[in-house]
Amino acid sequence: MAIISDLKDPRIRDVTVTYVEMSGDLRQAKVYVSVMGDETKQQLSLRGLQNSAGYLQSLVGKRIDTRYTPRLEFVLDLGVKRSIEISRILSEVLPPQSEETGELDAAELSAGDVPDEPLPAVSDLKHGDSKHSDSKHSDLKH
Repeated sequence: MAIISDLKDPRIRDVTVTYVEMSGDLRQAKVYVSVMGDETKQQLSLRGLQNSAGYLQSLVGKRIDTRYTPRLEFVLDLGVKRSIEISRILSEVLPPQSEETGELDAAELSAGDVPDEPLPAVSDLKHGDSKHSDSKHSDLKH
């Protein structure tokens, strides 16, 4: 359903509907949109969508079979922008990962970071397994 792409308003470009929240009585719809570009472009596209809300509501009303056509409210979804920013920050502070496995490169780790023996998988551990239990606390009674 490509309703937004049918708009002729030049302000509305690179807009993606990320999700829609409907009120319980289906009379209102909060439409979350993501807009590629800087904040000025985002605000411009949002204003264009808000100005086109009546036209869009009429198109939605023709496509759905309900007693009332929902009133559309457009909201900028900053989730995508925030996730990109978090990824950028993490890439700056975390050590690089090897391309083949996606794991941390062993050369980047210091000797104190690498365990002497591999840790067992959670599924391999059994309750009371003396091989992997902490020996200094094994004589304590619970």
